[in-house]
Amino acid sequence: MTEHDRVHWDEKYSGEGFAPHRAPDPPTVFAAYEHLFPKSGHGIDLACGRGTAAVWLAARGLTVHGVDVSPVAVRFARDLAERSGVGERCRFDVSDLDVGLPDGAPADVIVCHLFRDARLDKAVIERLAPGGLLAIAVLSEVDHGPGPFRVTRGELRAAFSALTPIAEGEAGGRAWLLAKA
Repeated sequence: MTEHDRVHWDEKYSGEGFAPHRAPDPPTVFAAYEHLFPKSGHGIDLACGRGTAAVWLAARGLTVHGVDVSPVAVRFARDLAERSGVGERCRFDVSDLDVGLPDGAPADVIVCHLFRDARLDKAVIERLAPGGLLAIAVLSEVDHGPGPFRVTRGELRAAFSALTPIAEGEAGGRAWLLAKA
């Protein structure tokens, strides 16, 4: 990721400030499928932002590694984890995903909310533990039109065809997929 990108995300998160203190919820797109997410094991939150998904997973009982390119976002995520009482189950690191996934153990769940780098698809699949869950939601051309970072119709399912799809959707400029290894 370029320095320009890092500065952009730092400015975005600085403008938003700390996450409100409330029990974190799953990303809205996955709320109806909350029961499918594990309650133990290891999770990874890629491009974790302010850490709400990671803290939600930790509150469920997982140990979670969240990574983001923005040091500001990582600071906010650490704060949210501490305020939510799950700081000991969360680790947040500044990481440039352009160079690949951070090292670590196989994951029982990987969350990618509004982030996808197609160069990481194979590594994400390989990083899932047997039976592990991928929860990915991205911007889409469906009902929106082409644009940077937008997937085409069916692109997520095709990219993660090595996994077993559980649920998926494409509408309103968003695409999402829940799939098991």
